[in-house]
Amino acid sequence: MALAGDPDILTDFIVPPNQNMVDGNFFTYTGMRVLINQDFPTNFTILKATMAEFPALNGQSVSYAVLEYPTGTVNPPHTHPRSAELLFLIAGTLEVGFVDTTNKLFTQSLQAGDMFIFPKGLVHYQYNADPKNAAIAISSFGSANAGTVSLPKTLFATDIDDNVLAISFKTDVATIQALKAGLASK
Repeated sequence: MALAGDPDILTDFIVPPNQNMVDGNFFTYTGMRVLINQDFPTNFTILKATMAEFPALNGQSVSYAVLEYPTGTVNPPHTHPRSAELLFLIAGTLEVGFVDTTNKLFTQSLQAGDMFIFPKGLVHYQYNADPKNAAIAISSFGSANAGTVSLPKTLFATDIDDNVLAISFKTDVATIQALKAGLASK
């Protein structure tokens, strides 16, 4: 059995080695201000506050993300190997789901004000099927660095051999190459 998560720390907080002075600014993250009075994005967008963006989170076992879903957009199937995800839907509607280790799919239609938990390490997704209204959600994580493994990118935008993928998905190399082309950076 393998376990992954944030280790307990032996101090109140962790100061980065290159930081000499700690005051209230160290514990303040202003990166979410861009959400206020902005135009809604045209593509699915994630704005994160993990220890990479907000070093004061190191050792605190928490992080945060704001997810913006224009109509018809999806947060593709992915996992967080080091944390569960608790999603709170602020506006709009979302179709959400996860697959457990017995390959059972659990889905739900969420409305604004609903919360949904995605268990740690399980494949999950969110989809805004509403053709007229955008959706916005906040996700919290029990890790300062939950990690994200995007299945489409991990499988089709890396150097896994086309033959391995074709055999694994019981298809041909041409289909795999078409999937890879669809995920290529534009």
